[in-house]
Amino acid sequence: MFETQKEEERVLLLGVTLPEQENSDMSMAELESLAKTAGAKVIDGFVQNRERYDSKTFIGSGKLQEVAQIVDSEEIDTVIVNNRLTPRQNTNLEQALGVKVIDRMQLILDIFAMRARSHEGKLQVHLAQLKYMLPRLVGQGVMLSRQAGGIGSRGPGESQLELNRRSIRQQITDIERQLKQVAKNRATSREKRLDDSTFKIGLIGYTNAGKSTIMNALTDNKQYEADELFATLDATTKQIYLAEHFQATLTDTVGFIQDLPTELVAAFKSTLEESRYVDLLLHVIDASDPNHAEQEKVVLNLLDELDMSNIPRLAIYNKMDKVESLTATTFPNIRLSAKGKNSKQALRRLIVDQIREQFEPFTIKVNSSELYKLYQLQKVALLEPFDGTQDIEEVSGYISPKNKWRLDTFYD
Repeated sequence: MFETQKEEERVLLLGVTLPEQENSDMSMAELESLAKTAGAKVIDGFVQNRERYDSKTFIGSGKLQEVAQIVDSEEIDTVIVNNRLTPRQNTNLEQALGVKVIDRMQLILDIFAMRARSHEGKLQVHLAQLKYMLPRLVGQGVMLSRQAGGIGSRGPGESQLELNRRSIRQQITDIERQLKQVAKNRATSREKRLDDSTFKIGLIGYTNAGKSTIMNALTDNKQYEADELFATLDATTKQIYLAEHFQATLTDTVGFIQDLPTELVAAFKSTLEESRYVDLLLHVIDASDPNHAEQEKVVLNLLDELDMSNIPRLAIYNKMDKVESLTATTFPNIRLSAKGKNSKQALRRLIVDQIREQFEPFTIKVNSSELYKLYQLQKVALLEPFDGTQDIEEVSGYISPKNKWRLDTFYD
């Protein structure tokens, strides 16, 4: 019995650059990576410079004819447009080219559908797909008549393409109700964590910067990591020990990306908000990417939108083994290769140094009979080495202002 291998979809990438737009090369390269992540084989790509998008077909008639010839000669299955198409443009392009046409937003939604693992994540993806689909139900031509599926039609939204608008709206209402309950439960859990004295760290960064690799290095755990976009989608929180008994939690979240669909920004707001309540952000940057400076700007702009720009931040320039030189733009920072031999120790030291700067110094005197109290204190404070053999020990360290009350027990 022979096993048949599913053929990759042959895709052609298409973009339009307007006069005021910058970094079109970066955007098209990212689109290619997104397409490969979705399982496509990229055959070719075209970018047209225009004053404005064509309201009917997105690109000019001459370029459309050229693309149609390539689609036919190269046996293209799907055309992926590096912009957001209107329903009218989408329909007209499909009729003119005779193949499936999806835009950047639908491609990202498709990848998120592949990556969602948790119940909440699947609900969020489904909601985003339905909101994207709603204005596109009428007159979709090739898109609505196609039964084969493929890139752009996976996940919870796949079986909903033939449903009418009323049904879609009812589903949206139902999912939003479920997500409100999930958000309520999340808020309750968050309040408990905020009352907790544990130091909280969040991992953020552009997609594929190496956040999961950093997570694994600090937790000795096996978070899924791969050289692909959106390898991690659902938020994951682990407990780590940074120095002696000092406890912290580390949360890994979905990667940021240029032009993130508004449907996903809204749908994943509760997931991204997990990082709004941390004490320190680790901003992971792929130093080997020639566009890392632009990627940093994307992340910083999204942090502003999420009201997270005031949280202390440590930049981690990752993948330095692939870089000859680097001009850093974010400080403070550490430069390393997360998979390097001594990177774990160096990263821990830098994080501890950063925490120490956020904490307040203290010195206490502890009777030998009360040394046991230091064990609990070490969980929330960074203590300097002490003898432990003296009748009265003088112990110095650093502690968070919110936990400073714990020192009162030594003054009783």
